[in-house]
Amino acid sequence: MFKFKNFLNNENIKIIAKKEGMRVLEYQNDLSVTPMSATTSYFASKMNVRKRQVLIELDNDEYTISAGAMQWSVGKVEMETGIKGAGDFIGKALKGAVTKESAVKPVYRGKGILVLEPTYRYILLEDLSEWEGGMVLDDGMFLACSSNVNQSVVARSNLSSAVFGGEGLFNLKLEGTGVTALESLVPRDELVEITLENDVLKVDGNFAVAWSGTLDFTVEKSSKTLIGSGISGEGLVNVYRGTGRVLLAPINGQAMTQTHGSKAPDNGGGAVANAAINGIMGMLK
Repeated sequence: MFKFKNFLNNENIKIIAKKEGMRVLEYQNDLSVTPMSATTSYFASKMNVRKRQVLIELDNDEYTISAGAMQWSVGKVEMETGIKGAGDFIGKALKGAVTKESAVKPVYRGKGILVLEPTYRYILLEDLSEWEGGMVLDDGMFLACSSNVNQSVVARSNLSSAVFGGEGLFNLKLEGTGVTALESLVPRDELVEITLENDVLKVDGNFAVAWSGTLDFTVEKSSKTLIGSGISGEGLVNVYRGTGRVLLAPINGQAMTQTHGSKAPDNGGGAVANAAINGIMGMLK
């Protein structure tokens, strides 16, 4: 038995989104400020720069989260790493390295409350049953999901996509009937959702943050010839072809990183992956 005080009934904290057992909490103002930081904190809140965090209600079920993302839990909540052996660890470390996600994603189960660490990024709650063929994510967006969600790594359909597409050679794919929490550099209200029905979407730059697993992603010339592509100023474009959905940000990933700053450290997930890869390379020498 447990009770909260000055948390969900705090006037400074609002629940801005909820899906299944996940809630997104938003702090309206940063109250822990000094005279030197008060002005910055005030104008930050006016521009929607606020702390947000995910609260997960466990009801004899389980959730998978990014490594190091847990802040606190209460109740009969247990955690396991989900690692089944050395081979499984090496495989997950390699997947984490290529997708820029944490190598080990712990699983929390039981009955109680799990609260994740706060972030200044925007948190998106997505119902994966609405994404036919699963949801492919841009690097580093995964935060948490229902443990019945299947996680896999998908490769680009051709080498040109990896070299010129700005999306990387591998991406994390989530598929199933549960809910996932994603960290985004832009709010959901600014993401343009485009639904394709056996059609083609061409994007000049790394603007897509997520897309349906049913879509074929390639990189192609904007014109029929290289000269025409060069004259038009567009060059190569990212092409999403087929039936499915794409979420587009108003500015590309590189610009978002420069504007908002780099993502917070993955709390050891990347270090674990790098250590595993270095160990493998050492054994191969």
